Amino acid sequence: MASLVYLCARPQEGAAAAEYESFRTAMRRGEDELERWDLVREPLPVDAAARWHGAVVGGSPFNVTDPESTKTDAQRRLEASLAHLAEEAAAGSIAALFTCYGIGVATRTLGGEVTRAYPEDTGPTSVTLTPEGRHDALFGGLAETFTALTAHKEGTARMPEDAVLLAQNEGCPVQAYRVGDHLWATQFHPEPTGRAFTERMAVYRDDGYFAAGDYDVISARVLAASLSEPPRILRAFADTFA
Repeated sequence: MASLVYLCARPQEGAAAAEYESFRTAMRRGEDELERWDLVREPLPVDAAARWHGAVVGGSPFNVTDPESTKTDAQRRLEASLAHLAEEAAAGSIAALFTCYGIGVATRTLGGEVTRAYPEDTGPTSVTLTPEGRHDALFGGLAETFTALTAHKEGTARMPEDAVLLAQNEGCPVQAYRVGDHLWATQFHPEPTGRAFTERMAVYRDDGYFAAGDYDVISARVLAASLSEPPRILRAFADTFA
C-alpha cells in the first residue's frame, strides 16, 4: 500500500486524472507510491490516518463560500471529508497539504474565515515568502519570491488561530500557511506544469475563472512562466512523509 495519497475534489474525471499525474510527477513518485482516492464519489476512509502517512488535496470548481442551499450532496460529503482530514492533520495524526479549494475547507474547519474578497485571475502570479516561510520545512528551500499559478474565486480573510503565514502577495494576502508540523495549505497550485495548466484551463473555460475569449492570451503567459519553485514544495512533502 502506498504511504501517500492524492485526494481528488474534481467532478470532471479527465481533469482529475490529469491533476493526479501532475501531483505524481511533481512529487517524483510512481503510481505505486501515490494512491488516488476520489472524494467526489467516495468519502474519506475512517482509517485514513492509519492507512496513509500523508495526503495531498487537489483543486476543485467548488467553493467553500457557495451558499449551502446550492451545494450538492457530493460537495457536502467532500467538504465533510476534507474537514475531518484537516482536524486529523492539525492534531498531527496525518500529514496533509491542501491546495486551492482545499485551503478554504481547512481554513473554515480550523476557525478561520474564507471570503470572496481575494479572488485572483487565472495565470501566473508572484508570491513572496514571509520570514517564517523562509525557515519552514517545506518552503524554506525556495527562492524568496517566485512565480506560481492561480485561478480562484475566494481566499482566506483570517487564518486559523494557530496558523503560521508562510507566503503572501498583494492580491491575496494568504498564499500559504502551516498549522502545527503536519498541515500545510496553499492558495496557489503547486503541482501543474504550464502545459498541464493550460489543458485544465480548457476544461473550465466557461466556468467564470477568465473570459473564454482570452484563453490564448492567458495560455501564452502561463507557458512563458518559470515554475521551478512550487513543485519543490511537493517534493519536500513527499520526501518528508513517504
